[in-house]
Amino acid sequence: MAVRLATLSLLILYPVAWFAPLMRAGLLPIFGLSEISVITGLQSLWGSDVFLALTVTFFAIFAPYLKTIGQALVQWNLLDPRARPVLHVLGKLAMADIFLIALYITVAKGVSYATIEVAWGLYMFTACILASLVLGLMAKHRISKA
Repeated sequence: MAVRLATLSLLILYPVAWFAPLMRAGLLPIFGLSEISVITGLQSLWGSDVFLALTVTFFAIFAPYLKTIGQALVQWNLLDPRARPVLHVLGKLAMADIFLIALYITVAKGVSYATIEVAWGLYMFTACILASLVLGLMAKHRISKA
């Protein structure tokens, strides 16, 4: 029961993580730093690169959320457990987003005029993704025992 409730809690925590600041960025610390969240980053991308915006929207929002909904449905016996391979792939795609954010921070820190500070939202978003993976493994282990 605890695994089911934890999975359902992710359906609330993901939207919070999307709006939470992932990082603070700016051109020199003197000018102040702007907070960047998943949502503000996507808003900027939609104005400049639609294909990249669609890709990141899928990785950051749809893949993890669909995986979590699928896991909850399997755990509550509303979806056939044979859907697990699809959920596993969605989980891998969600982790690709964390990689993209980490790569962006690494590249931006290499530019001497830019300042990047990691914010609490990046840790929360990463924790949601990892919790979803762990909960999926726990649920799979329970089903294989039964």
